[in-house]
Amino acid sequence: MNGFGRGFFGLPPVVKNIIMINVLMLLAYYAATSVFDIDLNSVLGLYFPKSEQFMPLQIVTHMFMHGGILHLFFNMYALYIFGGVLENVWGPKRFFIYYIICGLGAALTHESVIALKYNHLAHSLSPENLQLVLNEGTAYIKEGKVFTDETMKNLQILLNTPTVGASGAIFGVLLAFGVLFPNTQLMLLIPPIPIRAKYFVMIYGAIELYLAVTQPGSDIAHAAHLGGMLFGYLLIRYWRKTTNTLY
Repeated sequence: MNGFGRGFFGLPPVVKNIIMINVLMLLAYYAATSVFDIDLNSVLGLYFPKSEQFMPLQIVTHMFMHGGILHLFFNMYALYIFGGVLENVWGPKRFFIYYIICGLGAALTHESVIALKYNHLAHSLSPENLQLVLNEGTAYIKEGKVFTDETMKNLQILLNTPTVGASGAIFGVLLAFGVLFPNTQLMLLIPPIPIRAKYFVMIYGAIELYLAVTQPGSDIAHAAHLGGMLFGYLLIRYWRKTTNTLY
């Protein structure tokens, strides 16, 4: 893929700093795991508010954590290719706002889907069993134990599985690039053929969606990606209506 002739250090400041933070957080994740036996994804990943492990700061921090090198690479490569162009068009402040809104919108959408699943499971349990899962589920799972009752186990896992990754914000970036530059010709490296931006965005989105769905514990994370795109689209529409220029 052609990077529009710019190197990493030629990127605009917001995109460059977001990439650097994400890379540093993945390195911190590996270091904390190997040296201190601490899983940073379990601390900074996003849990459902009913979970004992939920903390408000996770609403932001989960966007800078990743499950591995491949997960990080696909997200940051998309940000490198498309985010720099958008930041040059919008400016640092507007791009930063857009990126964060897409990430928060993705989290809100994801948590809404989790809420539906939580309510379904909770209503299938007796009040006593529901309280047992809420009170003891986290402690049990940290000991490597799960409930034998299938519904209780599913709820226990739901409450104790963190969501990590910048994919929601990245899908918003992909959506914005496709809206602003739908017919821009991009040159792939493998195979070396030109492709219109709108088609590349659709293909890249499909790959990202596949990886997200196949990540352990993220079987409904695709809702976050759709949420990132939806909130990005709504924000673009809002900017178009409230500014005299295109953005």
